Amino acid sequence: MQSRKDRWQEDLFIASPLRDLVPEDHILKRVDRIVDLSWLHDLVSGCYCQDNGRPSIDPESALRLMLAGFFEGIVQDRRLMRRAQTDLAFRWFAGYRLDEPLPDRSSLTRIRQRWGEALFHAVFKRTVAQCVQAGLVNADTVHIDATLIRADVSWDSITTRHVDDVLDANREENDVLDDEMPPNPPKGTRGRPNIATPKPKKFSPTDPDATMATSCQQYHLEPTYKQHTAVEDSNGIIVDIAVTTGEASEGKDLLAQLDRIEATVECPVKTVTCDAGYAHGTNYAALEARNIDAVIPPQNTAARKKGTQHIPARRFKYDARKDRVKCPAGKTLHRTQTLAAGNAIIYRTRSCDCQTCPLRPRCISPNAKVRTIRIGEGFAALLRARRRKEKGWDESTRETYSRHRWRVEGVHGRAKTHHGLRRAAQRGLANVRIQAYLTAAAMNLKRLAQSLNIGLERLNRLLHTLTRGQVAVQIVIRMPQGIPA
Repeated sequence: MQSRKDRWQEDLFIASPLRDLVPEDHILKRVDRIVDLSWLHDLVSGCYCQDNGRPSIDPESALRLMLAGFFEGIVQDRRLMRRAQTDLAFRWFAGYRLDEPLPDRSSLTRIRQRWGEALFHAVFKRTVAQCVQAGLVNADTVHIDATLIRADVSWDSITTRHVDDVLDANREENDVLDDEMPPNPPKGTRGRPNIATPKPKKFSPTDPDATMATSCQQYHLEPTYKQHTAVEDSNGIIVDIAVTTGEASEGKDLLAQLDRIEATVECPVKTVTCDAGYAHGTNYAALEARNIDAVIPPQNTAARKKGTQHIPARRFKYDARKDRVKCPAGKTLHRTQTLAAGNAIIYRTRSCDCQTCPLRPRCISPNAKVRTIRIGEGFAALLRARRRKEKGWDESTRETYSRHRWRVEGVHGRAKTHHGLRRAAQRGLANVRIQAYLTAAAMNLKRLAQSLNIGLERLNRLLHTLTRGQVAVQIVIRMPQGIPA
């Protein structure tokens, strides 16, 4: 029988509590079973006056509102408060009644500025510690990778920063007159002066912290930030997050990131997987010194231009024991100097050896007298990594590196697709770091809630099986620390 419902009827009283109106499988209801923010009040007590002034917004409610937005991919405060105004789950998760007014969107911005990025980093580390206590973290194998986050600026705001303007502004401090130049310049500064004009850099005055970068050569440069992510192998828990400017090299932060990981999870890392962007000799040498298996494919050492007759530097043999380099003709290159930047060592041949060498036309230019080879720090470890890759990784190493692709790169994909990390919500390096910390905390809490939900489902099936068999069994459930029973 067809019926008609009066949709304009309004109830003055609701008989059921607000919790019953939220579905049991809702993400906020599942996370509420495991999250405990009672420690937050003591952590932020120094940001508030305890005996004077107007009552503040409850810190736990504010943080719950932020986390609820990141669970749903809502990173803008305006959209978040509009959603919380009409969503029962958001109100219940943050602790607001139906008739209770919500805070203004600007209050969340002021709260983030008052707390600072260090506090949100502590919130993220709390989620990692909770996952460790629940037995979800196994840091024997860690996957590390970096991804770009588009800055919150428009293309119209991008302009050019000329190097000449910077030099003119600091000419009084940096310039030296010609008659004041020393007669003998220091070693390493002699020879032909560098007269190449540096290329002007583009930047956005709207967000000066963002720098121009791109993830591939076929794509144009964009104002971006770079997030360095470390994910453990067993359950995909994010164990470390760091955000820098877009042009920062990810390989230089590897060792510091490993130190933070071991301090957080309180256990040594045995295997590290990275892409070719981390294939630096210093990284290989440092990982060997720490007895860490570096599953990092070395970069391609082929010649830059196909068909060129120039003998590349990879044809020169380096002997670390005797500290010398041999050219393809068998001549020895001797050490001449050590560069301060990067601790690189310069090796040169003798001019008499190069004059009579049959490989001279293919080795050096007609105007040059000798061949110069630059050996960076950790080059011996880099050679060992190249030989290992050329011989072929074993099956376990290939399997470990294949997991790197869908573990850490999958985390980046989910963070950008489902949690709003594709583009920065606010401007400035500190705000982008806060966004990254909250995103990682939300993803870890989802993993923790999912594991707990799977455990409860298995327990229910076991109880159902035992009940059908009419067997009386006493079961003791031990909940992880920090999770209410």
